[in-house]
Amino acid sequence: MTRERLIYLPLGGAGEVGMNAYVYGYGPKNRERYIVVDLGVTFPDMDGTPGVDLIMADIAWLEERRDRLDGIFITHAHEDHVGGLGHLWSRLRAPIYTRDFTARIATKKMIEAGQPADQVITVGAMPEVVELGPFRVQFVPVSHSLPEASGLLIETPAGRILHTGDFKLDMAPGVGEPFDEELFRSIGDKGVHAMVCDSTNVFSLHPGRSESSLPAAITELVRGAEGMVIATTFASNVARIRTLAKAARAAGRSVCLLGRAMQNMVRTATETKLLLDFPPTVSAEEAKDLPRESLMLIVTGSQGERRAASAQLSRGSYLGFTLKEGDLFLFSSMTIPGNERGVFKIVNAYSEMGVDVVDNTQGAFHVSGHANRPDLERMHELVRPKILIPMHGEHRHLRQHARLGAARGMITAIAPNGTMLDLAGAEPEVVEFVETGRLYLDGTVLYGAMDGVVRERMKLALNGLVMVTLIIDEDGLPMGEAWAECLGLARQGRSRRPLAEVIEEELATELDRAGNKVLASDDKLSETIKRRVRHVCVDEIGKKPEVTIVVSRLSDE
Repeated sequence: MTRERLIYLPLGGAGEVGMNAYVYGYGPKNRERYIVVDLGVTFPDMDGTPGVDLIMADIAWLEERRDRLDGIFITHAHEDHVGGLGHLWSRLRAPIYTRDFTARIATKKMIEAGQPADQVITVGAMPEVVELGPFRVQFVPVSHSLPEASGLLIETPAGRILHTGDFKLDMAPGVGEPFDEELFRSIGDKGVHAMVCDSTNVFSLHPGRSESSLPAAITELVRGAEGMVIATTFASNVARIRTLAKAARAAGRSVCLLGRAMQNMVRTATETKLLLDFPPTVSAEEAKDLPRESLMLIVTGSQGERRAASAQLSRGSYLGFTLKEGDLFLFSSMTIPGNERGVFKIVNAYSEMGVDVVDNTQGAFHVSGHANRPDLERMHELVRPKILIPMHGEHRHLRQHARLGAARGMITAIAPNGTMLDLAGAEPEVVEFVETGRLYLDGTVLYGAMDGVVRERMKLALNGLVMVTLIIDEDGLPMGEAWAECLGLARQGRSRRPLAEVIEEELATELDRAGNKVLASDDKLSETIKRRVRHVCVDEIGKKPEVTIVVSRLSDE
């Protein structure tokens, strides 16, 4: 008799921060029915992924089994959970279930990607149930840094799973639902076989702070500013945007929101009646006519994103706004690991302008949307799962969270991306390793890491390029000399002569020596030219560039 399996498989988000995508399955081996939780993105950097727009989990494994995929569940509207939906849905073609606020954001993403918006199905919080195959799924409200964030209570014949999503223990979040301890205690009372839990802040030893602790400090900071005030935070952190806007109004300043993503989030929260008391704002055109000391701009780009408002202001101007000496710039945010270089570049550019930059170094102007270690321990106490599976964090976070759970007597397992666990038994069992990777959105094209595009781009960035053009006449002989164009390379080398000129002279000598067999074969000719070009470049400038060769042959017909 074939035993039923209860599968947990992270394709993204386990062993990293961002790009969340988690698969749950139930049934006999190779005949399981599946649901997927979240389809998020992470963001590129110029060091490792130059020119790429977005990065998301490679869902090839799930795509091959999409005939057994019953649904897509989105826990909340942060980009690392919903950002890949429009780009990946056509590969899965399953209905999407989420709560109202997130559904509106998800619908916009589907429309922008040319996908059917009617696939997004709005679901209420528990006790409303979505029944799909062997799964009964309920959305469990949690407090986070945006409205209607939820965990998922997933009931299966093998037991109940609580997928926490991103959460914090905030009893006064300002926008969205407060954390309900009694709700989670009641879930634990009925028994939880496995809890798959957020691990982001497991190394933060103090209890998490509430959003309600920020207004006083931010208001005092804004009141003391003399010039224009500019503040940035995550575009989706509606509660923080509200806190910043109210501080500005309390200090007698008008508020202007800059950045399409931020305006979209505030508009959506207002439409869903989750944001009832947001202060009035002025448009960018109106703001330009106001005195600087009477204005606060709330802008996108807290992570140093090159095209966001913060970065563009640091390079000179954005929508007609420029920063001056005496202005104040507030980072009401944390810097996600990996984004430090971009943020520091912006901070230093502002410093050169004479702008005063304030961040959260002293902990007064930002609170995290994720549970710190004492809060994770409290969640463990409330839910009392038999099995704890850490997720949403780098490997060190997963490992530390597993240790925390083991110390409290829970069975734990570390499952980085691609690790398939069977949770049906008393202890989780690793039953398979699935090949996982990344997909890159580059302009309008989505391709995989193994396609080589990013690798080729990195080679060009690191090594430069020499393009050689050569014409072969009707008799199979060079027609004139080859000419070279150098891109991304020093103009002169050791000989103090133009590099292109040295290459062309060496190629002339090489082609004079080349026999008929070499000249008659494009492959042999290209290899000869490439070898000579690289030899010259190593000798002249100490670099081995990429070499592109264009051979044009004239026909005697």
